[in-house]
Amino acid sequence: MSDWFLQQEYGVRFEWGPTGARQLAPDVACLVVVDVLSFTTSVTVAVEAGTQVFPYAWRDESASTFAQNKRAALAVGRRAVTSASPWSLSPARLRQAPFTPRLVLPSPNGSAIAAAAGDSTVVAGCLRNATAVGRWLARHGYGTVERPLAVIAAGERWPDGSLRPAVEDLLGAGAIIDDLRSRGVGPLSPEAVAAQACFTRTLDVADAVAACSSGLELVRSGFADDVLIASELDASAIVPVLTDGAFNHGTDGTGARPRTGSAG
Repeated sequence: MSDWFLQQEYGVRFEWGPTGARQLAPDVACLVVVDVLSFTTSVTVAVEAGTQVFPYAWRDESASTFAQNKRAALAVGRRAVTSASPWSLSPARLRQAPFTPRLVLPSPNGSAIAAAAGDSTVVAGCLRNATAVGRWLARHGYGTVERPLAVIAAGERWPDGSLRPAVEDLLGAGAIIDDLRSRGVGPLSPEAVAAQACFTRTLDVADAVAACSSGLELVRSGFADDVLIASELDASAIVPVLTDGAFNHGTDGTGARPRTGSAG
């Protein structure tokens, strides 16, 4: 296969899903994973509390073994939460759960993208920390043609396993790219410009997240609080960075620039 898909002329690139991450990762210095509902949102909530988060791509028996090897608690499915296993992919449940210093967070999309990064730096981005992530990336010199970065929208899965592009992840990616552009980072690929435009032209991001397919699924399943937390635009200055297999506290210490209300 030729390299037409790598967006090589640009410092800030954009792609979808684990496959897109695997294709772009060897050619970039940094991958920004965006899985708004709910992997990267949950990572920010957990890391804010001081928890190390180990991503894991499978929700099967191997996840339990992996957690034991890491001496970490294991997050379960939203509907599988019990008093003995209070941690899950739900940001709202994570806020309510007892503190654990180490947590394995299975996620077939967000974790798979992180695993695809190879030697690239991996950052967990979402709507909650979009400005903080943009600032951190710019400060560390990512986003130039010499040190390119790829923002990867995780998307969701159709029942047959194929990728379903997800509005919430497009908005989260666009928010980060918009901040990068405001700092003069780039150039941006056409794909990145399109993601940015989706964010800047959405009048009410929180309403869009709540009303999109993924948001409706969670709201109608009784997890409306997860959607509210995921829509907290620039509520966090934490930048989770994957280090030695775990996302750790990476705040830049300057606070986030509030972007409340509309995104336009």
